[in-house]
Amino acid sequence: MAVVLVLAACARQSPDGVANATPSDSTLRAPNGDLVPGGDLGRSILRGHAILAATRDSLPDHVGSSLRCTSCHLADGRGENALPLTGVYARFPQYRSRAATVQRLEDRINDCFLRSLNGTALAFDDPAMRDIVAYLAFISRGVPIADQPPQVAAGATTGDTVAGLRVFVAQCARCHGADGGGSVAPVYPPLWGAKSFNIGAGMARVRTASAFVKHNMPFDMPGTLTDVDALNVAAYVMSRPRPDFIGKEKDWPNGDAPPDTPYKTGPKKP
Repeated sequence: MAVVLVLAACARQSPDGVANATPSDSTLRAPNGDLVPGGDLGRSILRGHAILAATRDSLPDHVGSSLRCTSCHLADGRGENALPLTGVYARFPQYRSRAATVQRLEDRINDCFLRSLNGTALAFDDPAMRDIVAYLAFISRGVPIADQPPQVAAGATTGDTVAGLRVFVAQCARCHGADGGGSVAPVYPPLWGAKSFNIGAGMARVRTASAFVKHNMPFDMPGTLTDVDALNVAAYVMSRPRPDFIGKEKDWPNGDAPPDTPYKTGPKKP
């Protein structure tokens, strides 16, 4: 089943979880139907699209895992209930409790590089950053600012890891390997270990991971796992070793960390 995350390859038509495989440049459309424009802007949008689909190959100095952006943000960031990026451009700047500050979209992108990709941040004026933002702006065209992405965080925060192992063996190991190391990376990326996302990533939270699994896995039968099976297998995967994130104890400095945060954070409110 490929569990979580990561791309895990979830769609029936494509191991990348893309409904009709990755759209060609000529068919890539914004939510309002716009085609990619010509000229410098269009080239920037297409480069941003390519970076999301082949992040490590595009930016090897900034990616420390075997994941890519579309490992979590399925269907080129346009997959419903798969951490969609449509509309995200219009929702920044925004206050984020994990940092307890107002952040720009570039800050949020770098969060993914530092945590989900276990790598290093891009400079705000890096051409690659501009291309990523251009793509996110394009796939946000026509999406109202007030719109929010589908909620993917389930309510439960703990699961049965022994039962989760059974689900993993039956449904996930065929793609991600018995050791969780993935296969034909990054198509079926590692779910734990040195080349996976680190403990500071959002996907390292059990309820976020379980909701992702519930909606998108297994790749050939998405949505067929029960809520309990999705929760248990997410709990099992999150119990396995993965890279640390230096500075994680500074997250949620106001003491408002989610209950499934897998590490100690800032002081609790009095």
